[in-house]
Amino acid sequence: MAKHRWLFAWGLGSIAAGVASLLVPLYVVQIGGDPFELGLLGAVAAFLGAPGAIVWGRLADRTSNSRGIILFSLGGVGVLLGVMPLLSSIPALIVANAILWLVFAAAGPVLTLLVVADTPEREWNREIALLNKYQGYGWAGGLLLGICWSLTVGRQFTPAFTQQSLFVFSGISALLAAVLLDRWMPAPSRRQLGRVDPEQVARILSIGRRGIRGATFVFNPNRLYWSTRTLHPKHLAGKFTPTLAVYFLGVVLFFIGFSAFFAPLPLYLTGVGFSSDLVFGLYLVSSLGAAAFYTSAGTLSTRFDLRILQTGALGIRGLAIPLVAVVGAALAAGVVGMALSALLFVLIGVSWAVIAVTAGTIVTRIAPADVRGEALGMYAALSALAGGIGSMGGGALANGVGFTTAFVVAGVVIMAGAGIVMSLRQLSSRTKVTLDSAHEVEGSSAQPGTDD
Repeated sequence: MAKHRWLFAWGLGSIAAGVASLLVPLYVVQIGGDPFELGLLGAVAAFLGAPGAIVWGRLADRTSNSRGIILFSLGGVGVLLGVMPLLSSIPALIVANAILWLVFAAAGPVLTLLVVADTPEREWNREIALLNKYQGYGWAGGLLLGICWSLTVGRQFTPAFTQQSLFVFSGISALLAAVLLDRWMPAPSRRQLGRVDPEQVARILSIGRRGIRGATFVFNPNRLYWSTRTLHPKHLAGKFTPTLAVYFLGVVLFFIGFSAFFAPLPLYLTGVGFSSDLVFGLYLVSSLGAAAFYTSAGTLSTRFDLRILQTGALGIRGLAIPLVAVVGAALAAGVVGMALSALLFVLIGVSWAVIAVTAGTIVTRIAPADVRGEALGMYAALSALAGGIGSMGGGALANGVGFTTAFVVAGVVIMAGAGIVMSLRQLSSRTKVTLDSAHEVEGSSAQPGTDD
């Protein structure tokens, strides 16, 4: 346990990130932001974070100062969270939020290197799962902190002060995490770091389970970096099969739909009467639903047709998303409305568990053997790009024609992606993936709550 005590500190830092993932959108709503501005909030963070994740990873690959990068990441998050309450301009908050996630992304590749550098390759999946477990529990702790803060501080002070004070508290927790990591974090040699096979790490991250934050915050800089390290677009283009190309079209569609729903969602929920603690609660039950179902999703993916399994999960998500608007509009934030909304959010989370588990396996299975790593990189890049497009589109639709229409369109786009997946009979093939790590990950000791 002493070997991994620094992971407790990283979990503490992840609490701050979990809070920020929802607190920033809620604060934008509090100071008068509209759905389009919420869409920009998510889109700018995704568009800046995608290339930023790659740049940070390259820097981590070339420096021996791994401790410095992680301390910069957590320290920067702490400072930025402390500054947020001083900002009253929505454009300034959009920029600050993008910088926040750019800075937070800096730690991901370094942390992954640290857990695998001095570990035999056969144990990498276990070590990465352990890192992700602490990060996932920290993220969930941040959402739980948001609930508790709203129920206590929020009962005594104004909503604006409640959110501002939570920013400050979260920033302090990130700075404390930086101090603890500075004391506890190991420092592997360059020789150890040089032995790390990036393609193997990418496959573990892409095929393994993702949990707590993945249900509502699908952009993952760490996975994007590792998956694109070996990506050579010209080489991949020459090996592109029609099946892979069409499946990627489906991926783009359903990720656009996901983000089109989540980008304006905080404003919709507060608008129909959900208090901040209830909004945090809905996000938490969705995330926990995903985390709790990962083991079952992995089991199902080994027993059933992947095409039908993923199509079914996409169908559930595509139907649940418009129903969020129907339930909210009809029942507002009463007990019945809250219960039905919570059920829908659980379904949204559970369906994500199935989608996340099956997607990496599908890409690995249908890509030609010599470009599997690059295909996983393309999948990660397309999902990030689609997330940014969906955030802008969802915000613009909600602002122009209303939330219900926006959520219905998001559901229809997801259903279109599901239709593409269902049309690909090649996905039903039981062709064996010649990748030992895929089987190791599916059978690893990772517990619910992991997230890459």
